[in-house]
Amino acid sequence: MGVRVESKHLGDVIVLVSDVFRDQRGFFHETFRADQFKELGLPHEFVQDNHSGSVKGVLRGLHFQWEPPMGKLMRVTRGTAFLVAVDIRKGSPTLGRWFAKQLSDEDGRQIWAPAGFARGFCVLSDYAEIQYKCTGTYNSRCESGIRWDDPEIGIDWPLREVFLSEKDRKAQTLAQWLARPESEFFSHTQLSYSQSGQRS
Repeated sequence: MGVRVESKHLGDVIVLVSDVFRDQRGFFHETFRADQFKELGLPHEFVQDNHSGSVKGVLRGLHFQWEPPMGKLMRVTRGTAFLVAVDIRKGSPTLGRWFAKQLSDEDGRQIWAPAGFARGFCVLSDYAEIQYKCTGTYNSRCESGIRWDDPEIGIDWPLREVFLSEKDRKAQTLAQWLARPESEFFSHTQLSYSQSGQRS
């Protein structure tokens, strides 16, 4: 019972699963308990909750923030979406590699991706809502993005015709990000990161 680790990817990206109880009245789903997350070595102090709604074909990402560093616990609360995390940590053995999983409001799964990963999603159902808990508050001066179709990363998106914001359409490549001095905030060799997504 409770939240369980289903699988781990790229060292620090974790798929969590918990039971959804359904009957003729509807459902009940316990998605977060600080004591259980702490026991699993996962973040248990979140400072911001975000809730996004999008129509089919909308792609948001790949986003990240370096100050304060922002880890995200993501889940789909309506519909179906393809969630992605990309390792952008300098010196990481999995730099530039990606993990993705299709989640829905039926499966009771969540994905934890700490700071140092660029995150995004693409909506597959007619409409979907994604909610995510963050370990850092939003700071527009210290956030950026990577191109969703950067060939150096090569994400196998399930849709090729997508709807993007102007900011996401103009996002940089991974190589351009790694050439920026700010990328040192996610240096795997110079900085260490706790599961909470905070620099230590």
